[in-house]
Amino acid sequence: MTADVLKISNATKDRGKARVLSDVSLTVQPGERVALLGHNGAGKSTLIKAVLGLTPIGSGAICIDGAAPGSTKARRATAYLPEAVSFHPALTGREQLTLFAKLDGAKADVAGLLDRVGLSDALDRRIGTYSKGMRQRLGLAQVLLGKPAVALLDEPTSGLDPISRQDLYAIIDQLAGQGTAVLIASHALTEVEARTDRIAIMRKGELVADDTLTGLSRRAGLPIRLRVRAATDADAIAAQIGGQRINGASVELNCSPEDKMAQLRRITDLGAAVADLEITPPKLEDLYRHFAQEPKEGDVS
Repeated sequence: MTADVLKISNATKDRGKARVLSDVSLTVQPGERVALLGHNGAGKSTLIKAVLGLTPIGSGAICIDGAAPGSTKARRATAYLPEAVSFHPALTGREQLTLFAKLDGAKADVAGLLDRVGLSDALDRRIGTYSKGMRQRLGLAQVLLGKPAVALLDEPTSGLDPISRQDLYAIIDQLAGQGTAVLIASHALTEVEARTDRIAIMRKGELVADDTLTGLSRRAGLPIRLRVRAATDADAIAAQIGGQRINGASVELNCSPEDKMAQLRRITDLGAAVADLEITPPKLEDLYRHFAQEPKEGDVS
């Protein structure tokens, strides 16, 4: 079994009288991409700062590649890309990355790294002329520089255009492919739904969910939407399987995950009366809303 390169065990932290982290346990293995979701104030940033060694936890433990947060070994094993990345505006991209390489003591192919993140045409331009997307790319080149064991990415695609977002996630995939454990804090649910291996959701300092998308769907028990397009008579289909007519030509109904196969068999039995069938499982947005919202009295999450 692969060892966890990032292991957070029962981390708890108070800020004054407020508990900002409550018994949080989370692991990330080499090559794994984990999305960390939660409303503003849920504790994501505090958790990341604790992993970086910037803020101590009151109880529990955090281990990065076998070392404590803030130690020399942990710092060398960890790369961090903040949401608002900032570099000296008077330096060029090449100069800034060369400086980082010297500070790290690494012999790096600076031009190659900048080309890898799509900055080959701007490596000798001053960073003050870079767009936000270009500065994010430069920050990702810095992450790639040290071949880290753990990469912490805080809203890495914030403010980027769709093409730049796709390019950045392709680089994140490469980073995970080389064995780096990647933890991505994000509000971009559609992106992380398709580009991560596991979803962790925080609510008011607590980790309320931690599973694959399939596992979260199973645990939430949210309904699956079936839309049946009729070949001729939508009313006849609705009379047999129930549901609601949509646009006069289709019938839409919800079913539980346990009832899905039985419902599909009923629809199949309709034969040529059915022209098409769409199956829409719960999306990450639905699952996030389910787990991140405050439970009502009597609810069991």
